[in-house]
Amino acid sequence: MNHRKKYTFWAFVRKEFYHIFRDKRTMLILIGMPIVQIILFGFAISTEVKNINVAILDPTPNEITRQVIERIDASEYFIINAFIHTPNEIDRVFQENKADMVIAFSPLFSENLYTVNGAQLLLIPDASDTNMATTVIMYMNGIVSSCLTEHLPINSMPGVTANIRMLYNPQLKSSYNFVPGIMGLILMLICAMMTSISIVREKEMGTMEVLLVSPVKPIYIILSKMIPYLVISCVNFATILLLAVFLLEVPVVGSLFWITCISLLFISVSLALGLLISTLTDTQMAAMMVSGAVLMIPVIMLSGMIFPVESMPWPLQYISHIVPAKWYIAAIKKLMIEGLPVRFVVKELGILLVMALFLIGVSLKNFKNRLA
Repeated sequence: MNHRKKYTFWAFVRKEFYHIFRDKRTMLILIGMPIVQIILFGFAISTEVKNINVAILDPTPNEITRQVIERIDASEYFIINAFIHTPNEIDRVFQENKADMVIAFSPLFSENLYTVNGAQLLLIPDASDTNMATTVIMYMNGIVSSCLTEHLPINSMPGVTANIRMLYNPQLKSSYNFVPGIMGLILMLICAMMTSISIVREKEMGTMEVLLVSPVKPIYIILSKMIPYLVISCVNFATILLLAVFLLEVPVVGSLFWITCISLLFISVSLALGLLISTLTDTQMAAMMVSGAVLMIPVIMLSGMIFPVESMPWPLQYISHIVPAKWYIAAIKKLMIEGLPVRFVVKELGILLVMALFLIGVSLKNFKNRLA
């Protein structure tokens, strides 16, 4: 590309930057959306259980039950909201929305009678939300078991006592899981959706033909439309990392260099997807609908961002393999959260590289055919 064409190319790039910056709504989406989403998923939307209302049924209070109740009440996860006196009241506290869980102590629950008479502790959660019920039971079991281990004789505890050690996320913060997912979601949406809309807007307004008669080749015109979103995506990537580290206290344990490299590779995949969508649609509304249906929903549902892929039916597990965000999120978790060397993400890097080359080739070929 000679000097004149190079000057024209960068003039197109500057024009696209000016077009983005003068539209306040677009700037709000591109810059504000990542900040809002990282704060929402980091603070407001959380899989951690907190402030769960608990009702206690303790027919024969004693020192052990009192200590268990105090330990539960001191936890940030549970609030003892009611004390009931008969099993017949259990249904009533659930119906009146006074409790999300009832803890029922056996009348024989005491230090002296625990092993001889098989005293029991019954946990009764509201299982209308199965995931929440399972999580609440896990938390409550941990609190009660630790309390009983401290206060009951060792020989009175039947079976084997297991020591639990949480790796990589000992405090079970949901932000450790959401931050890599939000990175994949934001980079995908900004690169793919905004790029496709930008190119389709030129086609819809009839100005694409004007651009194509310029001395610059069509491929450079397309690149000039994509470069601004590449730069903005890099800014958003840096913003998310800073918010994650300093606001959400999510550590960057692994190599920042390789985290940046795989993020740039994922951005390339997303840009290619945006170009492909622009070749398949002729209006901005159609581009937005295709981007939402083809990109946003699979990223949220099938990438492992919220729901574990391993828990899905096998057809959906196979479909999830073609979602680029799945491989990006998996790689970022390994590098950023677990602090693994890059050799442990070679598979994800290879898959994203193949996806990038394939999508760029198909998109450019399809775009040339549409121009013809």
